[in-house]
Parts: sequence; structure tokens; C-alpha cells
Amino acid sequence: MKTLFKRELELGLQPDQGRVRLRTLVLIRWLALCGQTTALLTVHFGIGLELELVPALLVVLTSGALNVAQIATRPASSWLRNKEATMALAFDLMQVSVLLSLTGGLTNPFSILILGPVTVSASILSRRSTLCLSALAILMVSIDAFWYMPLPWPEGSFFLHPLYLYGLWAALVFTAIFLAVYVSSLTEEARSMGLALVASQMALAREQKLSALGGLAAAAAHELGSPLGTMLVVAKEMKEELPPDDIYLADVELLISEILRCREILQNLATWPEEDGGDPYNIIPIESLIEAAIIPHEKAEVTTVISAGPVDESDSSQPMVRRSPEILHSLGLFVQNAIQFSRGKVEISLLWDERMISLAIRDNGPGFDAQILRQLGDPLLGHKDRTIKDHDPRKEEDGEHMGLGVFIATTLLTHTGGKITYGNHPEGGALVSVVWPRQRLEVTI
Repeated sequence: MKTLFKRELELGLQPDQGRVRLRTLVLIRWLALCGQTTALLTVHFGIGLELELVPALLVVLTSGALNVAQIATRPASSWLRNKEATMALAFDLMQVSVLLSLTGGLTNPFSILILGPVTVSASILSRRSTLCLSALAILMVSIDAFWYMPLPWPEGSFFLHPLYLYGLWAALVFTAIFLAVYVSSLTEEARSMGLALVASQMALAREQKLSALGGLAAAAAHELGSPLGTMLVVAKEMKEELPPDDIYLADVELLISEILRCREILQNLATWPEEDGGDPYNIIPIESLIEAAIIPHEKAEVTTVISAGPVDESDSSQPMVRRSPEILHSLGLFVQNAIQFSRGKVEISLLWDERMISLAIRDNGPGFDAQILRQLGDPLLGHKDRTIKDHDPRKEEDGEHMGLGVFIATTLLTHTGGKITYGNHPEGGALVSVVWPRQRLEVTI
């Protein structure tokens, strides 16, 4: 389970992971070049404003040369890593800035396009990259506000007061900061949530495969039982026919013992529940489901106490539920965590009535740290906040994956109708509570 979490982080959450195709940036740059060239030619020849056309077209040509060079040196379908994409967007930002400085600076109506690379970065790159590009954009905007070649307006036809230019400069600067801080934060959270949901689906698929393996094992035990029985009969007849001093007698006795061992193994496999929903072993009492989730994580040095019963003594009927991979995986994670941090004892309380089924898992360990308790369920809790992780007394052996594990368990239990709460018991230790509507889990036989 921890290996799964670690693999998900390595695959999707590393800050330098490729996030944009070269083809995408090249296409965007070609569109920008077409727009820039059209605007320059229209203004110069169509409107009649005499621009510094040759230098401006040379600036546009540099972007085209970069596109050709990138396409020639690597496949267009390749993914750019975070640093490579940042450098490409930084070049685009400086190219737009130089072009603006040749065509009026901030008085150019297209000056807002200098924020284009920052916007792209905020949507696909890491927050650090967006902050760097925003700082570069602020620098370029400041240069274009004071050092630029004025547009050749007809004399007396147009004038911008310096105060307006300062206001436009401030608007662009604040927009760059807004994109770097707010938009990139929302994008990072959405990306993290998406990756965590993928990890949840993989965890559920893993549990479903394990459940399906039980059905396969039972089928194998059934099919192989008859051939092994025939082999055993033949081996015993061979033993009876061999004299006591025959050199092959020991081999026949070994063969018989191995056949008996195979039958014992298959009998154990046959007790595994089948995946088929019609199999009676797939519908079990809720207490048996809880025990099945706990058994793989029990340790000899930790006492696990399970108390189960109805809230009202007059209602003694225990709910019958399906052997749910979601519940098995999620409760297994909570129990594993409780056993790991307990000081020798874990208490599990299961109660039910006509409307609800409630489960509480409590250990006698240090409990959840107050700083981390309010953030449990965040898929990247440990990954993004090293300070909290270092002070959290309840962290997994690979600490920074605890947030993802709790998120997966919470998501899976929510899909079964459960409501999860995390806290610390008044007498000490961590407490995880899950409450289901009885009708969501109970199966009528």
C-alpha cells in the first residue's frame, strides 16, 4: 500500500515532471507570430503609421527561428519538463516585451499580451515557475513603461497622460502577481486533487483484483481436487505393491506426502471468498468484514480489541453486508496506522441500530498533532508542508505519503456512504470514526 502511494507521487507529483507537449507550445508560438506579423503590416501599410518595421520583423523572426530549431532537434510529440517549458515561456515573454518597446511600449493597445506567458505558466507549470515568470513580466513591464519608441501618431491627434501610463503599469504588475499567487494556487490544488483521485482508483482496483484472486483460487482448488485424489490413490497402490526393502519406496512415500500437502494447500485456498455476488461467502456479517480488514495488519506486540453490538439491546440482528473492497482497503489503512502508533492496544468499537452503523478506531498512542488534524484529507499534506510533517507525531514510515493515504481512504469510504471524522480521544490517542446509513450497506438475504 505504501509502495502504491510512493509510486503515485513519483509518477505525477514531482515538480519537474513533463506537463506540456512541445507541439502545443510550438503551435501557440506560430499563432502568435502570425498575429504579430499581421498587426505590424496592417499598422504600417494599412493605417499608415510608420513603425520601425525591419527591427520589429527581426524580433518576430527570432521566435520563428526558435520554433524551427526546436522542431528540428526533438520530436514535436515529446513532453517538455518544467524547467524547459519555463525557459521557453520566458523567451516568449521577453520577445513580446522587446516588440512592445519598438512599437510604443505600454501605449500599444496589445501591451496586455505580455501577460500571456504568465497565464500559460499558471495553468500548466509549477508555482515556482509561475512566480519566476511573473517577476520577469514585472521587470519587462517596468522597462516598457519608461524605455520605448513612441508610436508615430499624427501630431496632435492622440495623447496619453503619464498618470494613465503609471496606472496601466500598476494594473499589469498587479495582474502578474494575481496570476502567480491565486491562479497558480488553484491550478496546483486542482492538479493535486486529480492525481489523488487517480491514486484512489488504482487502490480500489488493487483491492478488487485481490478479491477476484480469491474466486480464482477457489475455482483452482475445486478443479485440481479430483486429479490430486487420483494421484494419491495410485501412489498408495504403488506403495502397497513395493517390498519393504525396495529402493523406490522412499520416493513413493515422499510423493504421497507432497500430494497430501498439495491437497491441504488447495483446501485452504478453497476457503477464500469468491467474487461472484451470488456466493454466500460474499455476504457476511459487518463484524466479519471488520475482522477481515484488520487481520492482515495485526502485530503480536499490539492487542486489538473488537467490541460489537447493537445500540439497543432489543435489536440483536447484525447487519449483513457485501465484502466491499473499498471498506477493506480503507479500514485496513486506518487500523495499520493505529497499530503503528499505539502503545500496545487498539480498540475498535462497532455499533448499529435500525438507521445507522458506526465504527470507531482508537489507539493509545500520541494522537494527531493539532496542526495536522484540521488538514487531514488533503492528498498532498506531507508533500507540500515539510514543517507540519516534521512535527507530526503520527506520520508513516515514509511520512510525506500519509496525506495521500488518508485521502484515498476517505474518498473510498465516502463512495460507500460513510461519513468520516478524525480527532483525539479525551483520554488520549487518536480516534477515527465512520458512520454509514444502515440501508446503504445492509444486504437482505
